[in-house]
Amino acid sequence: MLKTRPLTPHAEGVTEEEFRAAMSRLAAGVVLITAQEPDDEDEIAGMTATAFLSVSLDPPLVLVSVREGSRMDDLLAEQPHWAVSVLAEGQRQIASRFAMKGRLSDRLLFADLPHTRGPVSGAPLVDGALATLECRTESRIPAGDHTLVLGRVLTATAPATPPANGSAHPLAYFRGAYRHLAP
Repeated sequence: MLKTRPLTPHAEGVTEEEFRAAMSRLAAGVVLITAQEPDDEDEIAGMTATAFLSVSLDPPLVLVSVREGSRMDDLLAEQPHWAVSVLAEGQRQIASRFAMKGRLSDRLLFADLPHTRGPVSGAPLVDGALATLECRTESRIPAGDHTLVLGRVLTATAPATPPANGSAHPLAYFRGAYRHLAP
């Protein structure tokens, strides 16, 4: 059953729907956040994210926003090491697969997905991604119905040649849909 919230304004005067509509106009890159269970390397999880950004060059820091109480939020509270794959335009199906609510087990979602395990995090890194990062959580900041996870970048790769999927363009998200960036 879909949980809906009333259209009443928050104390500051904006409704959730107004805020969502305004923020949907902000284009964002799409990444896959992955991590493995601390005590079971066969148990892995993945989550599509558009709320991901670079925070600092020195030290190298990134930030991802995860829904409070989600499987990924719970996992990143236990597992300090995680990975990021910056998805290419040709990887829409991967983004959709890991964005579904009420989905199958993550192990099944990774079964036919070409990936390698990061040498530091042990987390899956998607083959053909535009870039990959491995991170260690520096801090977790409660932020409304989300948790902001600040991570120190431990490894970063950005292949000089276009990925095997043929797309050197990033996967973008705008107005509630995956989009193509015109060259």
